[in-house]
Order: sequence, then C-alpha cells, then structure tokens
Amino acid sequence: MMSNKTILITGGTAGIGRALAEHLLAAGNKVIITGRNQARVDEASKQLGCMGFVADSTDSAQLASLASSLHGDRIKLDGLVLNAGVFYPQSVLASQESDFDLTMAANTKGPLITLQQLQPLLNNPSSVVFVSSVAVTRAFAGAAVYAASKAAFEAIARVANLELASLGIRINSVRPGVTATEIQGKAGMSQEQQDAFFATLQSTPLGRVMTPQDQIGAIAFLLSDQSFAMRNAVLEVDGGYLL
Repeated sequence: MMSNKTILITGGTAGIGRALAEHLLAAGNKVIITGRNQARVDEASKQLGCMGFVADSTDSAQLASLASSLHGDRIKLDGLVLNAGVFYPQSVLASQESDFDLTMAANTKGPLITLQQLQPLLNNPSSVVFVSSVAVTRAFAGAAVYAASKAAFEAIARVANLELASLGIRINSVRPGVTATEIQGKAGMSQEQQDAFFATLQSTPLGRVMTPQDQIGAIAFLLSDQSFAMRNAVLEVDGGYLL
C-alpha cells in the first residue's frame, strides 16, 4: 500500500475526495484538501487530521493563493487529484449560458489553472489524477455540458502528458460511474428521486449504486509508483454499467 507521499486533493471535503483523503491518511500519507467553503474545509480538515485550504476552482486568484501558501510552507507534492467539479443538469435546448460558463469554469478551466499553479510544487516524478466521468463515454439526457466539460479536460491532459513529461509529471484519469455523493442533491434531485434512480442500478453486474469507497482503489493505484509507466490512461469504474 502506498505510504509516505504528499497528496493534494481538490474538492476534498465530501464525496470521493473525502473518502480518498481518509484512505490515504490511514495508509500513512500526508494529505492536503481544498474546498470552496471555509466552514466545511475547517470541519473536514479537523476530522481528518490534515491540512485544508479554501480554493474555489472557479477562482483563479484563490488558486494562486493556494500555490503561494504551499510554496511558503515549503510543501512539495507527489500527487495531485483534480477532483473538484459541479453538475447542473439541463437539456441541450434548455441549457443556460450561465450554467455552461460555470460548468466549464469549474470542470475544465479550474483543473487547468490548478495544474498550472501547482506544477512548480510537483516532484519529479509525480502523478496527477483527473476525476472525470463515464458521461464522456455514454450519453445521459441532461448531461451534455457536464460531459463536454469533462471531455475537454481529458483532451488537455492528453497534450499535457507530452509537454510535462520532461518534468516527470504523468496524468491519468478515472471515470466514475453513478456514485452516491452530494452531487445528486446539489443537482436538484430529491431524496425520493435519488432512491428511485439508485434502485435502477440493481440490474448492473455490481448490483447496486456505487459509493465513494468504490472509487478510491483506482485513484490510489494511479497515484502510486505502480502506475509509473502509465500516461493518459483512463480507468472506468462503473460497476459494469457500460456493459
């Protein structure tokens, strides 16, 4: 099991990010989390026992401040997990320009600026993992802009693997399938709607909706030295949903 590495996780206050932080800390790694809300960052970092910073992925100034703070603390990173993201379901015809702009800012520009700002702090070698989505692979009604935002950063990562290779930086992606996190509620689904949706996943080979814990093994592997030769790999962790 990977240990003694320093990993930064964006969007680490809940969901997949928080579950991953717990896993990495338990294995003996140093973890730094970010989030958009000061109170939630303080609560999560206290409970986890790790460093936490407010850094909204849509706010370039906050991302620059994060990099400056880490540099001031002489922190070097072995891994970076670009996990923070948003989902605002809208049909293609009803999609609002404001939702498009915010989704692209959080899911595409945010990871790019985060990578730019933190690159000087990444060790040689180091691993960057992008938390994408199976929406890149399969069409879901209401997810056009979300899918585009994830696919767009995967395209950036492909080029970045070439440009950053000399710095020892490798970038790979995980595409989670439907995973029960706060994102469904934030997308406007009631608890009853979520329960009904999750119940449909009983027909998948896994037989249930996935949890954040189901995603951490793939991400931890890509962060570990065992993935050293992997570049632009995509691991689809979907419980068999795409079969």
